[in-house]
Amino acid sequence: MPDGSATAHLYLPKLVTTFSEGYSLDYFRKDIMAALTVAIVALPLSMAIAVASGVSPDRGLYTSIVGGVVVSALGGSRFQIGGPAGAFIVLVAATVAKFGVEGLLLTVLLSGLMLTLLGLLRLGSLIRHIPHAVTVGFTGGIAVTILASQLKDLGGFTLAGAEPGPLVPKLVALAQAFPTLTPAALGIGLASAALIFLLKRFRPGWPGMLIAVTAAAAAVALLHLPVDTIGSRFGEFPHGLPAPRLPEITYRLLLRVLPAALSFTLLGGVESLLSAKVADGMTGRKHRSNMELVAQGIANVVSALFGGISVTGTIARTATNIRAGARSPLSGIMHAGFLLLFMLVAAPLAGFVPLSALAGILVVVCWNMVEKNEFRRLLGEWRGAAVLIATFALTLIANLTVGIVAGCALAALFAAFKRGVPEEGA
Repeated sequence: MPDGSATAHLYLPKLVTTFSEGYSLDYFRKDIMAALTVAIVALPLSMAIAVASGVSPDRGLYTSIVGGVVVSALGGSRFQIGGPAGAFIVLVAATVAKFGVEGLLLTVLLSGLMLTLLGLLRLGSLIRHIPHAVTVGFTGGIAVTILASQLKDLGGFTLAGAEPGPLVPKLVALAQAFPTLTPAALGIGLASAALIFLLKRFRPGWPGMLIAVTAAAAAVALLHLPVDTIGSRFGEFPHGLPAPRLPEITYRLLLRVLPAALSFTLLGGVESLLSAKVADGMTGRKHRSNMELVAQGIANVVSALFGGISVTGTIARTATNIRAGARSPLSGIMHAGFLLLFMLVAAPLAGFVPLSALAGILVVVCWNMVEKNEFRRLLGEWRGAAVLIATFALTLIANLTVGIVAGCALAALFAAFKRGVPEEGA
């Protein structure tokens, strides 16, 4: 099996390579089964990420459908699955709160153009060299922030005013709202998370997230529990994709969303190439980093036109795709087709899904996001610990961009100092 090393520098989608090498009926059967498996995982997860990001759940599915098609059709990784990712929840929610949905769509569009430009300028290899301690630090910081953002829906709290964005004020507001806790919502949320963990432990081949969401929806409907659902908060679920349109674009709004677009671009590049690198390690192949960035950029532009949120390579869904036996990028395209089929045929069922169950899903996502073993290992070496803690703390206190920039700067300072100090005995 070729590893792709000889063509890694090319602007050639892996889909083209797949067909040039030959594509059999057996490959198609394996791809369609992998696609169905990934779609079952992506369905509840896409809605959960969208709701946590401050937008309606259908926008998460729009993102998975159009983003999934473009990333797989044009991408530089044979197995990458594109869609909304938990790592973006904090950035998307902050952007929606500050600029509204139209501002978010413009931000996604702008970041897509930037990602495409990064790929065309052959900067993919630079993004891949962000220090490991920085990656572990900002991922952990994002996970903690997402977890805090889910406490309101997990417990069914009613806040006196708008939910604060920063971590500490958010926790204070939730503590003050503790008397409004809804036991039924908390029970549904914790039971959903527990069921996912148990199924992963004892029945790893079963679609734990979908089973948990289905069971939660059935329990709420049959027992008439006083729990918010997708239908009660967002109304009727749409039966397909909207017509594409450009978001509102003004010079003033462009300037205002530019910093957010830069953050989206940085995180999107890092997440996508990290996911592609994980896929390489699982399959022995080599992705084309610059082609992957171009594909991710175009996917974000298209997502914005269809009303979706940010698209990136998703590690969990990409790994699921590989484990399910995928053989080509067609599995990613077909997974998007299965999600579209759900919207066309079974959209009304989404209205019964409890929001606390979606929060429970994201509790599991947060737990899985944190690289716990790497966190402990890095704390054992002082340079790695310093970079890790700085990135983690600044991601929590300030924002993701500040955390990444500070962590990279500190890592570069340590590297320069180490090179300037002669080895003992030299």
